[in-house]
Formats: sequence, C-alpha cells, structure tokens
Amino acid sequence: MFLSIDGGDGTGKSTQSELLCRWLREQGREVVGCRDPGSTPLGEAVRELVLNRHDLAIDRRSEMLLYMASRSQLVEEVIRPALDAGKTVVADRYLLANVVYQGHAGGLDVETLWEIGRVATGRLMPRLTLLLDMPAAAAAGRISGGRDRMEQQGEAFHARVCEGFLAEAARRDEVVVINAAASIQQVQAEIRNAVTQIMNS
Repeated sequence: MFLSIDGGDGTGKSTQSELLCRWLREQGREVVGCRDPGSTPLGEAVRELVLNRHDLAIDRRSEMLLYMASRSQLVEEVIRPALDAGKTVVADRYLLANVVYQGHAGGLDVETLWEIGRVATGRLMPRLTLLLDMPAAAAAGRISGGRDRMEQQGEAFHARVCEGFLAEAARRDEVVVINAAASIQQVQAEIRNAVTQIMNS
C-alpha cells in the first residue's frame, strides 16, 4: 500500500508522517517512510540544491524538472522495491506537490506537469493522499528557524499553493482533505481513520 501526506509548508507533514508510520508498524505492517525530494543520494543532493542554494538562480521549469528527477529515482530505488516486497510506503510529499507548487502557484501548465509526472514515476501513484490543509498565514507562523527557498516565496505564492491543493483535491477521489489546524492528536486521528477505510476496502 502506497500512501502520501502533502500540504503547504508548516502544516505538519513530517510530524504526521512519522506518527502514521509508527501506528502502521504497531498494526503489524512493514513500513518504509521516505521524503520527496530526498531519501536517495540523488534525491538528497537535489533537495539541497532546490531548497538551500539561495545563491543559485533556478528557473521555475528547471526547478520542476529537478523535483521530477529526484522523484523518478525515489520510485526506482525506494518505493517500487518496497511495494514489490509487500511493504507499506508512506511518502512525505509526492507528485501532487510538484503540480501545485510549480503549476498552480508557479504558473506552469498543470496538465503538462501531471503528464511529465506520470512519465517520471512510471505511473506509480499513491492509493491515498492525505492533504493537510490550513490557511497559509497560520501555517507560516508554525515555521521556526531559517526558511528554505520554497518557504521564502511570499504570502501570495503560498495562498495560491493552498488554493491549488484544494482545487486538485476537489477533482481527485484519492485525495482526502484533513484539517491541519486541529491538534496533532486530532489530525493523526483523522489520518488513521482515512487510512483504516482504505485498508478495509
């Protein structure tokens, strides 16, 4: 089973991914957690490049293709082998983030991004995507310490990110919207409920 958790910056994706992995293991499942971009040597190099190289100009299309390359490697090196071995995979972000950040918010064509993404991933998509949703301004207030390149894109950009995620959720049955403004425990309870329904279906 392949699951992903997505949403705007500051919505709690990493925390909720870790809690979900722990709970799934308690249910007796073998679980592989990963982050996109990242979780492979190539992916971590791309992550450093696109998020932390503030001195480097990266065009939006180049940015999108770097994310796609990282994800392609993640699928081939981590996700597909884990699924083939009968394990459950929980990804902290996946293709939906690329579509929203570089498409809805960044101005690239959304349908083109979906098609490039299908090629990059060999059409491997999560069975369920848990979308953590809350107002961009409130989410930004949760971010502590230095901000990466994407977190520094500005209020208008992140407002478009929120709108883009909800627009995609409205047209995709595999995306479930979770109220990320609730407590960590409440958010995790909603996530577990959605995952349980998928496991029982």
